[in-house]
Amino acid sequence: MSGTSSTRILRLRLRQHLIDLAGGWVRGAGMPTTRIALPGSDDAITQKHARSVIDLCLRMGEAMLATGASSADVVATVLRLSSSFGISGMHVDIAFTSITVSVHRGVDEDPISVVRVVRVRTTDYTRLQDVYRLIDDITSSDEPVDPDAARERLNRILVQPHPYRRWVMSLGKAVLAAGVVVMYDASIVLVLVAAGSAIVADVVTRRLEKWRVSAFFVQMAAAAVITAIAAALKWFSSLGLALPGADQPTVIVISGIMLLLSGIGLTAAARDAIDGYYITASARGLEVLMMTLGLAVGIFVTLGVALRLGSPITVGTSLGRTESIAAGMLGAGLIGIGFALTSYVRLIIAPLMGILAAVVFAVFFVVQPLAPEPGLAQGTAGVVAGVAAYLLYRWIKVPEAAMTMAGIIGLIPGLTVYRAIFTLMSNDHGLSSSLVEFVSALAIGIGLAAGTTIGGHVTRRAFGLDRAAQLSIRRTRGPR
Repeated sequence: MSGTSSTRILRLRLRQHLIDLAGGWVRGAGMPTTRIALPGSDDAITQKHARSVIDLCLRMGEAMLATGASSADVVATVLRLSSSFGISGMHVDIAFTSITVSVHRGVDEDPISVVRVVRVRTTDYTRLQDVYRLIDDITSSDEPVDPDAARERLNRILVQPHPYRRWVMSLGKAVLAAGVVVMYDASIVLVLVAAGSAIVADVVTRRLEKWRVSAFFVQMAAAAVITAIAAALKWFSSLGLALPGADQPTVIVISGIMLLLSGIGLTAAARDAIDGYYITASARGLEVLMMTLGLAVGIFVTLGVALRLGSPITVGTSLGRTESIAAGMLGAGLIGIGFALTSYVRLIIAPLMGILAAVVFAVFFVVQPLAPEPGLAQGTAGVVAGVAAYLLYRWIKVPEAAMTMAGIIGLIPGLTVYRAIFTLMSNDHGLSSSLVEFVSALAIGIGLAAGTTIGGHVTRRAFGLDRAAQLSIRRTRGPR
């Protein structure tokens, strides 16, 4: 009887051992890969300190969004900033026009959440660069930084004057429009006309913006002005006063379309979608659609008026492929410099952005015959832009977003978006053709966004994070 009990106990132990062994191979061990929710760890933070840090983080985030930083960059930077002040449980949420920051200070303390509306969205990379430097100084400091002192320094950055006057920015728009014409190897007369059209359109849009006119009508008016100049050239030609290149009004109109830069919004929307900010991406996409629709309406209205006045003019939707790599690189370089000036980049950096734009276009020119599908060649060129942008950020602290956008500015799908809207409005059966163009524009935007993201990620993995980011990660993880 005793032998039977011992045998039974041995079998049970063996069975349990086999179950444990099998379970060890299957059952998960350790913390989950993705942490869903953890209790707050900032209950030791005083309410006064938490409010002061939240206010600083909100102001920093608003300044970054308003001056051209991406949503993902803002969230990552604000979390770095909060961790440097000893707050590791901060949550940041960004919508298209607002930023929300909250801190859960444990079960025994009241949570703090504050929302701030982003009223202005522009591109001011000099101010953004100064904000980055302030954040780097805070996060890399070995001594605790007073939030009030940091806030005062931020206020000084936000009220400082631009690096140059407004007429230099208008000149940048002229250079950008002229670069589009140069890219397609057009005559010098068209280059000058495109530059002059850009300046006139800039004066009109500036006045309308001061009057608080809706952005849709601002785009419409700018497109109408540029198309009217092209129609005037055509009319002079019919009177025997033809200028060289006057029979190419499409070049002038398309240079103006590139000037109004609706493709930047599409690329930014694709970047936000890739980064997981779908609400912001959807809002940007709708904004692109409305801005491009304003362009198309302005062009159609002007063409109709010109026809009634007896000056028929036709405007196409494409200039074909750039046949000369030299002309393409020169035009892309001018576009990059023009974009730098319109974005208030310091003048010493503008030539560098032009060189990067030319190099990225050269990569695109070489790859496009090998990968004619929409988005592939642009994505490959975007990888080069992403790598160069991060390296330049590491070396000379130029905002990564500024260098990335300068590199791909000559490849943005603004013309493709316009072609889709133009096709949709030009005839009753243009829906199917316009859908093809919309898909092509989306593919180009996603390709550029994905390429720049991959380039920046690979470069970070190869060269590592900067010292401020390493210190922030160390503070966030805490002692082990």
